[in-house]
Amino acid sequence: MVSSARHDHDHDHGHGHGHDHSHDHAPTVTADSARRVKLAMGLTAGFMLAEVIGGWLSGSLALLADAGHMLSDSVSLGLALFAFYMGDKAPDKLRTYGYERFQVLAAFVNGLTLLAIAAWIFIAAIQRFTEPVDVLAGPMMVIAVLGFLVNLVVFKILHGGDQENLNLRGAVLHVIGDLLGSMAAILASVVIMLTGWMPIDPLLSMLAAVLILRAAWKILRRSTHTLLEGTPEGVDVARVREALLGVEGVLDLHDMHIWALTPQQPLLSAHLVIGKPEQHDIVLGRAYRLLTTDFGIAHATLQVESRACLTGGDCGHSTSLHP
Repeated sequence: MVSSARHDHDHDHGHGHGHDHSHDHAPTVTADSARRVKLAMGLTAGFMLAEVIGGWLSGSLALLADAGHMLSDSVSLGLALFAFYMGDKAPDKLRTYGYERFQVLAAFVNGLTLLAIAAWIFIAAIQRFTEPVDVLAGPMMVIAVLGFLVNLVVFKILHGGDQENLNLRGAVLHVIGDLLGSMAAILASVVIMLTGWMPIDPLLSMLAAVLILRAAWKILRRSTHTLLEGTPEGVDVARVREALLGVEGVLDLHDMHIWALTPQQPLLSAHLVIGKPEQHDIVLGRAYRLLTTDFGIAHATLQVESRACLTGGDCGHSTSLHP
């Protein structure tokens, strides 16, 4: 069972260091999300085998393309499930943040598998144009309709989960691609049954590949941004800086960084310059309350100084943004 853990720190550091007294490392992954992914993985892997057999017997590239996508889905869902359990592991000496970012790495790999599947579909479709293959439209239609229904069930299962989780969102995008692939296979079978025009099969397969590439781009863009310590979505660095400078007792601010452990967990560090050293704890309390209530940043590390750049840092950027 996937559970949440919260680590509360209540300690005072000397030398002007201040740390959030309620650092929240709680994973956003829930037992419900893990259960949904496990069920979806079983349904997807099971029907993927049916599509492989159906595509091979009917000669349909559209079915085989959808089966390839469902294979990718099965692997990515398994990877997402593994990432959920890894993310719940407690921090240790080698990984003081724990393993929560493993889910971002898993999402990145997920996106790469989508790219590989799309490339395979394109290559196979081009070969079909040069070397046409007769397709049995009847069996193709039956398998495609069943695949569409299975994908609808899987989509409903996953869509009811936490859509802020990168892996769950990636899994939903995979299933949307599967739905479109099944629709393409249904359309191709109808056209072949009515007209006998075989090129419709590889043509619609290429259209499905384009949609898969779009999904892959979204997953890769977001996961890469997080892995590169980019500013979290929805966080305005300029607004955060302006708000901290507006905290009573803060004279200046420098060496501010905002990044994310996962897309749901923004982190911040900054150096605050105060005019009255005796107000150290009061100013820290005001700053932490501001970050938590106004910006949803529950994990922050603030260094308090009585003179600008007293303890180092990026002093050359004391009055400019340094995200």
